[in-house]
Amino acid sequence: MENIISLIKLSVIIVNYNVQHFLEQCILSVLGASKNIRTEIIVVDNNSTDGSCEMILNKFPQIILLRNSENLGFSKSNNLGVEQANGEYILILNPDTVLAEDIFEEIITYSERKKDLGALGVKFIDGTGNFLPECKRNFPSIRIAIRKLLGFSNEYYANHIDQNENNKVDILTGAFMLLKREVYLKNSGFDEDYFMYGEDVDLSYKLTSRGYSNYYYGGTSIIHYKGESTIKDKNYLKNFYGAMQIFYRKHFKINNLVHFSLNVLFKGVMSYKWLTKRSSTTQSMSRNKLIYIGDDFQTYEKIKKHLQIEISEFCTTLPAKINNYELIILDNNLLSFSQIIKIFEKLGSERISKRIIPKSTNFYIGSDSSAARGEVVEF
Repeated sequence: MENIISLIKLSVIIVNYNVQHFLEQCILSVLGASKNIRTEIIVVDNNSTDGSCEMILNKFPQIILLRNSENLGFSKSNNLGVEQANGEYILILNPDTVLAEDIFEEIITYSERKKDLGALGVKFIDGTGNFLPECKRNFPSIRIAIRKLLGFSNEYYANHIDQNENNKVDILTGAFMLLKREVYLKNSGFDEDYFMYGEDVDLSYKLTSRGYSNYYYGGTSIIHYKGESTIKDKNYLKNFYGAMQIFYRKHFKINNLVHFSLNVLFKGVMSYKWLTKRSSTTQSMSRNKLIYIGDDFQTYEKIKKHLQIEISEFCTTLPAKINNYELIILDNNLLSFSQIIKIFEKLGSERISKRIIPKSTNFYIGSDSSAARGEVVEF
C-alpha cells in the first residue's frame, strides 16, 4: 500500500456544493486526463443536497469522498482535501471545469523544469468559448483594485501576457491551481479567514513574496463555466468584496481613514451591483436550429424530440459552415474533451449555444454566459 501511495504523482482536489452534473462531467474529464499520470481524485463535499455524493458512490467508487456536515467554504475544504492527499503535486480544481486529455502530462512536464515553482495556472475559456482574462492577473494594489471596482480593468488583468504564451504571472485563479504538495503545506495552504473568494489572491501573493514564481501556461485550455457553485446573490457580493477587505488588512499597513474609505467604497459598489443585477434580465438564445455532432442516431432523435426542433442535422464531424445553427450539441461518446474544447474556441465568436453530452450520461450541459448559472437538460 505504501509503495502505491508513493507512486501517486498528482492529487486532484475538487470542492463541491450542489453541482452534481457539472461535477460528473468534471470527474470524467479528470479521469480522461489521468491515463498516463498516476492520479488520485479527492472530492470534498460541503453538505450538498442534490445527490452529488450518491452519484460519486454509485459511479466513481475509486474516488476519495470527504463529506462535510455543513458548508465549510472553499479554503477550509481544500485544506482538508490536501491533508488526505498523497501526490507529489496537487491540483486545486473547480467542479465546473472541463479538462483536455493531455493536460496533466503537459503541465507537469512544464512544471518539472521550473525550480522556483509556486503555482501554475492555464488558459480559461467560458461556456461560449471566449477567453476569460481572470486566469492571469496582476497584483491587485489598492489603486488597481479601486480602478477595477470603478470599471477600469486593464491593469487588473495581466494583459501584457498573450493568452497563448507561457510566462510568470502575479496572481492565479483557484479554479485551477497546480502546486507541489510540499509547497502548499509549507506555506499553510489557503488562508481559512477567507470563506470564498480572495484565497487564491492571498496564496498567490504569499508564494511570490516568499521567493517562488507563479506561472501562466497558455499552451492548453480548460472550459470554466464560472460560478456554478455560487448563486450570484447579495451573499455572493458580500463574500467577494469582504475577501478584498481581508486581503488588504492582512498584507498592507493602512490607517483607519483608508480602511474606512475602502469599506465605504466596497459597500457602495456592492449595493450598486446588486441593484443593477436585480433590474437586469438575461436574454435567452434562440434554439430553433440544432446540429448534433456524434455517432448515436438514437440520442440525436431523443434530443430532437425532447426539444421539439424540426430544423436539425446529424453529423459525425464539424461542418465547414456552422453559423446557420443556433444550438450545437457535442457528444463526448464520439469526441474527446480535447476536441470539444478546440471546437468551443473555434466557435467562440459565433452566436451559437454550445452543449456537451458527457460520456455514458443521459444529459447535456453548458452555459451561454459566464455571469449566470448554466443549463442541464436530461433527455
